[in-house]
Amino acid sequence: MVGTTISATARKLAVIIWNMVVKGVPWSNPEGYLFLDQKRKLGLVKHIQKQIDKFAITADDLQIIKM
Repeated sequence: MVGTTISATARKLAVIIWNMVVKGVPWSNPEGYLFLDQKRKLGLVKHIQKQIDKFAITADDLQIIKM
């Protein structure tokens, strides 16, 4: 299990470095410094958005009052 984790991390780093060197892509990790609760919130929002899209729900269906 530990070996798998190390290999996966090494591969991720290799891909990042490859993209930086070969493609000239700057590295950015937009969610890297968020706190755990912020990450959970983002995941929840993504899940809710998928459900809204799946069922074709509109703001009128939800009766949301925009302020």
